Amino acid sequence: MEPSKQPSPQECASQDVNPVFLQQLRELDIPEEAAKQALLRTRNVSAEEAAIFYFNKLENEVAAQVGHAAVGLYQGLQEKNSWREMAWKWDHAGAKKIVVQGTNVAHLLELQAQAMSLSLPTYLVRDAGLTQVASGSRTVLAVMGEEDIVNNVTGSLKLL
Repeated sequence: MEPSKQPSPQECASQDVNPVFLQQLRELDIPEEAAKQALLRTRNVSAEEAAIFYFNKLENEVAAQVGHAAVGLYQGLQEKNSWREMAWKWDHAGAKKIVVQGTNVAHLLELQAQAMSLSLPTYLVRDAGLTQVASGSRTVLAVMGEEDIVNNVTGSLKLL
């Protein structure tokens, strides 16, 4: 039995998508190009298959962005003695991480400004554009500090 082969980007570009499936995906607020790619990658089997493909990819992208934020913040903490000590304490206290949802880039910038006004270290991810997120997009904000102070910034946000 031959393993299923994913179409190359060139093959995808030369294929047509099922317009009914495309419309169904657009009704789920999936961007048109992403919907087309999902349909082509799943060989136009169904809108459901394409949606599963898209949302699985999106989940992986979110996980990667959160990872970038955590690593970027931790690296930034090494730049100042007081922050290095904060990182050491955090690491030795179990390295607690909470992931919450912002609403958009303006909201992330507002949260970052609020965190910085409280002298909390932050790291805002600017995506490299190697996946489905546009290059330079600001996607995730990491904030470090004592829980009660961080909660002044993020405590009202919903968990992701």
